[in-house]
Amino acid sequence: MSSYMAKTDAAGKPSNFAQQWWVIDATDLVVGRLAATVSTILRGKHKPQFTPHQDTGDFVIIINVEKIKFTGRKLEQKSYQSYSHYPGGQKIVPAAEMMDKHPDRVLMSAVKRMVPRTRLGRAQLDKLKIYKGPQHPHQAQQPKEFKPK
Repeated sequence: MSSYMAKTDAAGKPSNFAQQWWVIDATDLVVGRLAATVSTILRGKHKPQFTPHQDTGDFVIIINVEKIKFTGRKLEQKSYQSYSHYPGGQKIVPAAEMMDKHPDRVLMSAVKRMVPRTRLGRAQLDKLKIYKGPQHPHQAQQPKEFKPK
C-alpha cells in the first residue's frame, strides 16, 4: 500500500494543491460540533492530500458567531479560566458571561483545543477568521459556503 506525501516548494510550503476559503454561518449550530468540523477543515483532514506534518488545510470564515448554542446546561455550568502567573491572577468567567461579551473567544478556544499544540497547530489556527455579524472583509478570496451537518 502506498501513501501520499504532499510536495513542498523551495520555501517549504505545500505546492501541489490549492487552499480554498470556506464561509460557515454559525446560526443555531452547537459549539463543540462546529469546532470539530472547523478543526478538520483547518488541518486538511477532509482532503486526500492530507499530510500530518504539513499545513494542507483550508481557510475558514465563521460569521454570526453570537448565535451559536450550547447543549444541555453548559451555559450555566461551564466556565473559562485564565491565569496571569501572578498571585491572585486567576480569572474564572462563566460561559453565559463569555457568550455575552466575547462569543468569538468561546469558539476560538474550542477549536484551539482540537488542533495540535505545536507550531503547525498555531499556523493552522491563523487560517481561522471569526466575525460576530453577518459581514466579513474576505469577499476578494471568493469563499464558498460550507454547510456543517
